[in-house]
Amino acid sequence: MAAAVKKKIVVCGGSGFLGSRVCKAAVARNWDVTAVSRSGEPQWQYVTASSTPPSWSKSVQWERADILKPSTYDPFLSGADAVVHSMGILLEADYKRVISGRESPIRGLQRAFSATKMGSQNPLERKEGEDLEPQEKDGQITYELMNRDSAILLARESNAQKVSSFVYISAAGGAPILPARYINTKRAAESTISKSFPDMRSIFIRPGMMYDSSRTITLGLAAATTVGSMFNGLTGGVLSGFMGAGGVKPLKADVVAEAIIEAVGDHTIKGVVEVPKIEALATKAWRRGML
Repeated sequence: MAAAVKKKIVVCGGSGFLGSRVCKAAVARNWDVTAVSRSGEPQWQYVTASSTPPSWSKSVQWERADILKPSTYDPFLSGADAVVHSMGILLEADYKRVISGRESPIRGLQRAFSATKMGSQNPLERKEGEDLEPQEKDGQITYELMNRDSAILLARESNAQKVSSFVYISAAGGAPILPARYINTKRAAESTISKSFPDMRSIFIRPGMMYDSSRTITLGLAAATTVGSMFNGLTGGVLSGFMGAGGVKPLKADVVAEAIIEAVGDHTIKGVVEVPKIEALATKAWRRGML
C-alpha cells in the first residue's frame, strides 16, 4: 500500500503564542510544517516555559517574511494544503503609549478609540508585486492593517496558489477596555474572505481569552474571565454584548491549536467555529492521539 501523502501547512505568525502551538499540533500529526514570521524561529522563553527549543521544533521549517510583502512568503505557499493567519494585534501603539505614560491619556485614548483608522491600500485591488503600506501618517500598525488587510491579502495569495483551506484566527468578541475596531476589523476580515474566495474553504476560529502556564499573566486574566463567563451564563447571556470575550469561557492555547489542526483535517468544517465547537474539535483530536 502506498504511503499517505503528508499534508503541508503554512502558519503565518508561527513564532507567536498560539502560532507556535499550531505548529506543534501539526507536527504531532506528522504534517509538513512551515512557520512564517518576521523573526523566523521563536525566542522560546517568550512562548514556552523554557528558552530551550522543544524537540518538535526541529520538524518545523522556520522562515522569515513580512506579511505585508507577498514576495517574501509566496514561495512558501506553493503546494500548501492549508494556510493559517495568526498575526492579529490586541493593542495599537496609541493605547500602548498611554499605558506606558509616554502620551497624554486624553489625546492617546481619543486616537485609540476613534471610530476608524487607515489600514492599507485595498488588498483586493493590489497590483502584482505591490506591497501593502500603512496609510496612517505615522505609519502606525492599526487594527485595520493587521487584523483585516493582512489577512485578506494572505487569503488572496493563498487562493491564487490554489490552497484548499485557509484558517483565520478571529475572536469570540471584543472587550469593554478595547476599541470596538478590534473586533470590527476581525469581523470585516471574515466577511471579505468568505465572499471574495468562495472556492477556498475558509475557517474562522473564534476563541475567547487564551492562557498557558508559561505566561503567568494569562492565568490571572483567565481566572477573571472564567468568573465573567459563569456570571454571563447565569444571566442567560444578557451581558454578552457588553462583556465581549470577557463573557466567554477561556481556553488553554494548546486546546485552540489542536482544534485548528483537527478542523483543517476535517473537510466538513468551514465557516465560523465558536468556543463550544473549538472544545469539541480539541476533544476529537485528543481521542485520535489516544488510538
